[in-house]
Amino acid sequence: MTATRPLFALALFAGLAGCISLGEEPPARLLTLAATDSAPAGPGGPVAPGTAITIMMPLVPAKLQTTRVPVQASATEIAYVKDAHWVEPPNRLFRRLLGEVIAARTGRAVLDPRQFAADPGLRLGGQLSEFGVDGEGRAAVVQFDAEAMGPAGLRTRRFIARMPLARIDGQSVGPALNRAANDLAGQVADWLKDDPPTRP
Repeated sequence: MTATRPLFALALFAGLAGCISLGEEPPARLLTLAATDSAPAGPGGPVAPGTAITIMMPLVPAKLQTTRVPVQASATEIAYVKDAHWVEPPNRLFRRLLGEVIAARTGRAVLDPRQFAADPGLRLGGQLSEFGVDGEGRAAVVQFDAEAMGPAGLRTRRFIARMPLARIDGQSVGPALNRAANDLAGQVADWLKDDPPTRP
């Protein structure tokens, strides 16, 4: 009798093994963003007061509060691209890329929000409203509703970048969204050139 109990327990565990997952399977690959414009390597120089640009973490709607890539299937339906996962939330990736491109194109120091206690300079924030796929238009879409607070006061502007997609799959959406994000970041950098730094 006692010998059959361990055998019964093993059989029960084997039967449940196909029904219970002890952890989610990791994706085969993860997506990230890479800036096509970046500041040259080298020692940093002093930052004059009022000349820095501080980039706040962009706000995101609920559909972007995930590492998955959303597809706007219709006006009222959202799906997600199979086997496409970001390495971290898209607003963090976009903020980092935005900083690289802005530093390269404007020549100004770009700060993290944790660094601006003494002198934030121009502050750039806003909402990353779209960072996914337009299913009907078959395009990767990035939309950023920017808010810049500088010496000229508060300025706002909506930026949109679209890149066509031949296929909506895990291999295609990453590169297309990277191109769209770089395009949009360049637009934002050129816009910020119109807001001169504050100097004492």
